[in-house]
Amino acid sequence: MTETTEHRKQILKDILLKLHKGLSAKEAKMLFEEKIGEVTSNEIFEIEQALIKDGISPDEIKKFCNVHALLFESSIKTKLSDTNNPNHPVSLFKLENREIEKILASIKDAAKEGSHAKAEILKNLLLKLKEVEIHYARKEQVLFPHLEKIGFYGPSKVMWGKDNEIRELLRNSVSSLERKNHKEADKLINALVEEIEGMIFKEENILFPTCLEKLKTEDWISVLKESPDAGYAFIRAPEDTGALLEDFKRNAAEEPYVGKNNEIILPSGSVTTAELMNVLNTMPFDITFVDKNDAVKYYSEGRDRIFLRTRSVIGRKVQNCHPPQSLEAVEKILRSFKDGSKDFYEFWINLVVGIASDTCGRGTEPPALDEPEARCSGRSAAVPKGKLIHIRYFAVRDLNKNYLGALEVTQDITGIKKIQGEKRLLEEK
Repeated sequence: MTETTEHRKQILKDILLKLHKGLSAKEAKMLFEEKIGEVTSNEIFEIEQALIKDGISPDEIKKFCNVHALLFESSIKTKLSDTNNPNHPVSLFKLENREIEKILASIKDAAKEGSHAKAEILKNLLLKLKEVEIHYARKEQVLFPHLEKIGFYGPSKVMWGKDNEIRELLRNSVSSLERKNHKEADKLINALVEEIEGMIFKEENILFPTCLEKLKTEDWISVLKESPDAGYAFIRAPEDTGALLEDFKRNAAEEPYVGKNNEIILPSGSVTTAELMNVLNTMPFDITFVDKNDAVKYYSEGRDRIFLRTRSVIGRKVQNCHPPQSLEAVEKILRSFKDGSKDFYEFWINLVVGIASDTCGRGTEPPALDEPEARCSGRSAAVPKGKLIHIRYFAVRDLNKNYLGALEVTQDITGIKKIQGEKRLLEEK
């Protein structure tokens, strides 16, 4: 270990001791910056790792996480205060536009060939161009909300509509080529290229300058944090910023809490307890949660439950909810969830009418006792014949991959399997 690292490690130890004695995260951040100065996220990890090797408990080091997050904010804020920084969201949008222009140039070249043999080339280019929808989605779902929060609604009302026109042109262009309607395809593709080029102009000469004028650095930090969820088109996420974001998510995950008026505050929003209960009961599937100790903790109470549940099941060990024939399979699922070897199982069964009689409340002709199901008491197989039921089990883990329990999701997919073609929102009268 270098002398510098040893010195920094000692400083971090002193800060941890002060945190333990009541020093605030902001004060610890100021002390860290004063004693050490600017430091990369990776360097902090190396110091923390060295402390763990020295016998300091990871739980003790967790106290530094909030400081770590504040250092992240400071570092990323410095980067984003420079609007020309290659990691700034606007720079990334523009970089995507340069890649879009390259594809448009290739489409123009292919269109000049004057032969129907060009159709396959054009189709492949258009399919490649479909990634532009990620660019538009990130703009609409990540950037526009920040403008709306300051009362600026123009882009989301006008530009989003133009984005949808481009999506439709792209879809119809591919369809025309597949139907070998080359005359129609030429017309649509020309219009598509013109509209996308126009959108690039609008973004870079109207939207982005407006955003840079109206949004604060804190807004851009939020945009950068949320962008990976929407994805990037034609480019890779910036590696150094990406590492910072991953670090931030690991160390600064916001904990949910109950606020005023029975409001549950979550990182992605807030709901009252009444809203949450009714949202869960309105979902088009049934859920049951079994905690890490294998006890049934919760089940949804939707109007059209597939299987009957009674509240007496709460707190019961899931193993006691199953007859001997299926216990081994249930244990296998739970073991694999706990040791991390699996995160998901799925099964589908045809249910027939029956009368509840076994320990899970299932009929004398249960749907599939030998299926590895983590289903629990109070169920009845009194479901009309012909219903196809999709049963999924998910391991529930926190951001640090710690096992919290198992979630069962049961859904009647009989009607879903009959769906054909498409039905769009705009078609709803």
